[in-house]
Amino acid sequence: MGLTYAGPVPLVPRLIIAALLVLAGLALLAVAVLGARGRLRRNRWIGVRTTETLASEAAFALANRVAAAPVGAAGAVALVGGAVLAAGPVGAVSVVVLAVAVVGTLVLGAFGGMVGQRAAATVPVEPEPVACGGVCAGCDLVAGCRPTSPTSPDLP
Repeated sequence: MGLTYAGPVPLVPRLIIAALLVLAGLALLAVAVLGARGRLRRNRWIGVRTTETLASEAAFALANRVAAAPVGAAGAVALVGGAVLAAGPVGAVSVVVLAVAVVGTLVLGAFGGMVGQRAAATVPVEPEPVACGGVCAGCDLVAGCRPTSPTSPDLP
């Protein structure tokens, strides 16, 4: 039941995996460059996305700026690994290149996310403006809003 080497990775799967590694490497490099330059805006799809980083635009920008170096390194590892794998090493070399590229990309990417999240946690959270959730307490600016109560005459 031990692990045994079954032979080289066949050509078509090797080329597909190499293409996926190259594409992932290019995407990670693009995210790293945008994050380092502060041009990556807060979103739910790319960049370091945690509760702390999504709390404010400043936290998101700082997290992605700090994570840019490890994420860029992850992209470089994926890009080089995919290019070497596509170039055609055969036998055990292709398996080793694949393993190093995948593990290196995942570890560096996770490290980038971790340091970015920790940096974002240092940014003070700005309270968001709260809209009045109650009923009108009067027609002047001094009265403002008051909480809605079940006995409010303004309730429908």
